[in-house]
Amino acid sequence: MKKLLTNGTVLTRDAAQPMVEQGAVLFEDGVIVEVGTTAALEQAHPDAERIDAKGGIILPGFINAHHHIYSAFARGLSIPGSCATDFPGVLEGTWWNIDRHLMRPMTRMSAYMTLIEGIRSGVTTIFDHHASFGEIEGSLDEIAEAATTLGVRACLCYEISDRDGAEKARQSVLENERFENYCKTDKSGLLAAMCGMHASFTISEETMTFAREHTDTGFHIHVCEGAYDRDHCSATYHETVVHRLARHGILGEQTICGHCVYLTDEDRRMLAETGTAVVHNPQSNMGNAVGVTDILKLIGAGVTVGLGTDGFTSDILESVKTANVLVKHMNQHPSIGFGEVMDMAFVNNAKLADRHFGDTCGVIRPGARADLIVCDYRPMTRLGPDNINGHITFGMNGHNVTITICGGRVLMQDRELVGIDEEKIQHECRAQADALWKSLGAH
Repeated sequence: MKKLLTNGTVLTRDAAQPMVEQGAVLFEDGVIVEVGTTAALEQAHPDAERIDAKGGIILPGFINAHHHIYSAFARGLSIPGSCATDFPGVLEGTWWNIDRHLMRPMTRMSAYMTLIEGIRSGVTTIFDHHASFGEIEGSLDEIAEAATTLGVRACLCYEISDRDGAEKARQSVLENERFENYCKTDKSGLLAAMCGMHASFTISEETMTFAREHTDTGFHIHVCEGAYDRDHCSATYHETVVHRLARHGILGEQTICGHCVYLTDEDRRMLAETGTAVVHNPQSNMGNAVGVTDILKLIGAGVTVGLGTDGFTSDILESVKTANVLVKHMNQHPSIGFGEVMDMAFVNNAKLADRHFGDTCGVIRPGARADLIVCDYRPMTRLGPDNINGHITFGMNGHNVTITICGGRVLMQDRELVGIDEEKIQHECRAQADALWKSLGAH
């Protein structure tokens, strides 16, 4: 059935028609059919089901290019004896400790919790990087179940690592391969697969080779998030991390490298030449005190740079705001980086979604996926095609979102989830979080 999202200001992200005042979007079978004024589309399609934007801002659904769903239950958690003074200490004391205790029910409910938060902040597509060494096999199915039930587009992978031994590394590779094969038969249109890797310093030569032999997809890997990764690779393999990945055939247009804080100019050139994408995660980098990704050098080298949250938040607009001020702070220049950050979040993230889902995402125009959100933001200054990004960055946040639609399915309307018992999910989330905390000796 045709649906018509009416009575809003449409900010399309389409250069041919960037803004439609008193606008509307017609969509059917998950695809946008027409964009125009409310009056014209209501007259042309009187039988379409109406969804009233109530004067809000209609935008393409947001895309988060790097998330960690499994970190959801860390909120408010204090693990006894964990007081890290460096990044390896953060990994060992907190994140690896958590994922070693994660069982499939915990993974499933952390996915529901995270994806609901995404829906509430307008995120319709997520690239997740999962780890649950407590229970590996089938863990990606738990996240996929939550995504398809809630109606969110999700590109999933499992984090391969030798940190818990060769056998668990092997299981991790096979979990990626199993889920990749499942996605080939999935009919929901919401799922995609990548081959996940933790980082060079926790992956042996044998495991990296085994992974390359057991996947037909691109890779999603942390690269030089901290100086330790860079230094370990130099001392162990006498090359940079990027060179090591190239030697194993890991780089390419279907691969995402997260973070990339410590790179050489040659590394950037190789990433650009191979079409490998980089995803910047500013809040996480600052919180872990690992350094700052030089996004301007990456972009200048021709690398496609996207934006993620790395589990720090599910509100991608928080990451937009932080990336904007961080690039200025890093370069001690208040007038640079704004346009680049906007392109990362709203152009390049859409490119990544297009690559991995085979659809046109992140834009409101005929033929694109009907991933749409409405924000109740009411501008107090002029809003036009020339200053849209300024209003989004300095005026909006995820709490403005009132309607979220993914693939033509209404997931949230008037801030209420559609067809989902959120209270029941919250109760189950709390029970699983309590079980995790107890297993960690926390209270």
